Amino acid sequence: MAQPRILILGAPGAGKGTQSAKIADHFDIEHITTGDALRSNKEMDISHLDLEYDTPGEYMDQGELVPDAVVNAIVDEALSSADGFILDGYPRNLEQVEELEGMTDLDVVIALDVSEAELVHRLTGRRMDPETGDIYHVEYNPPEDPDVEERLIQREDDTEETVRERLRVYSENTAAVLEYYEDDGRLERVDGEQPPDDVWEDVKETVEETS
Repeated sequence: MAQPRILILGAPGAGKGTQSAKIADHFDIEHITTGDALRSNKEMDISHLDLEYDTPGEYMDQGELVPDAVVNAIVDEALSSADGFILDGYPRNLEQVEELEGMTDLDVVIALDVSEAELVHRLTGRRMDPETGDIYHVEYNPPEDPDVEERLIQREDDTEETVRERLRVYSENTAAVLEYYEDDGRLERVDGEQPPDDVWEDVKETVEETS
């Protein structure tokens, strides 16, 4: 089997990171996320794009949103050096879908389907240890050490109001992306509410059948 070229889609809390890591390890392909790609290409010369700054790092250092044109260039660079990959976090809109079509041919697009109620439950239950930065979950992954449990905090990103707004923005932006890949027959939906090992079995089977 040739090294697969996979795009994974799913809302915050759907389990994309977990499943992407398993895919990358099992199929021996690169896990490409926009965040990692940006961080590893902070000094990339983008002066030819004639934007406000000449490197992605300057946008990041200023706390500014990195323009689509820069993200597109970085993803293109990352994909060009990968034989197979699992792409996570891009494309986020139809304009980026069109850019991606010009960069590579995807074998399969996997969407992890999880209800909003379950996503809210997963995300609002997350807690962080401020001393180590480790992430726990009050139900699925509580700390064994009572001292750690006592100092856990809920991040602002994980309050219900913030979570629901993040999910609204995700849904608004990516509904058209899902529809695009569904219409052209490349979208494969996986039930993301199953236990993680069962999700992985379905994901693995989907990749093997489509690559």
